[in-house]
Amino acid sequence: MGDSAYSFSLTTFSRTGKLLQIEYALNAVANGRTALGIAAVDGVVIATDKKFASALVEGGDVSKVEAITDSSGFVYAGVGPDYRLLVRKARKSAQAYFREYRETKPVGQLVKSTASVMQEYTQSGGVRPFGVSLLVAGIDGDGVPRLFQVDPSGAYFGWKATAIGKNYVNAKNFLEKRFQDDMELEDAIHTALLTLREGFEGEMDGHNIEVGVVSKSDGKFRLLTPEQIQDYLDEAN
Repeated sequence: MGDSAYSFSLTTFSRTGKLLQIEYALNAVANGRTALGIAAVDGVVIATDKKFASALVEGGDVSKVEAITDSSGFVYAGVGPDYRLLVRKARKSAQAYFREYRETKPVGQLVKSTASVMQEYTQSGGVRPFGVSLLVAGIDGDGVPRLFQVDPSGAYFGWKATAIGKNYVNAKNFLEKRFQDDMELEDAIHTALLTLREGFEGEMDGHNIEVGVVSKSDGKFRLLTPEQIQDYLDEAN
């Protein structure tokens, strides 16, 4: 009996020790639009491809980069509706933490609680794993910029720079060549846009990519406007 006999069961290990539904969830992530993040010395940038299948789509209400707390935000690759659920749960968790302790939930705890939600969906009957990987950017009270990746299995990792989604291998290779430990936020934004351009189909502009940044100077997570993104693209040209 091969692994295929276990492919429809989430809660049963195959003979080779795999949970195949989690591997299939990772395939859904790999088919999603490219997203990436870079942790600089004075902040973090996360960015993603927001290109739509048709020019007729009204994209104003579609957001792939979301603020979770004042000092942290998410971006994803994979299945959009799954992402919306995780964003909602993370925001509720952050508000519950603030209501109890009167301070912003630290990025590390936000990542752990989100990863725990994703892990629960890998060992429960009647559910499936989340078809998304997340990049979480934020700055804690100690002023250290942090970037994490959370996978459908519930595993999470800290990164200096990474990419997920379609073409993530080439994007990671590009980041490995360009990343420097003393990189500042402005350089990180330019590097993020150059990395996205490597695998982008068509012409990039301020409306078909999204960029979120959190700066050490004010500790606030914010989305760049299309005009600001276009200015960075013009500088790169």
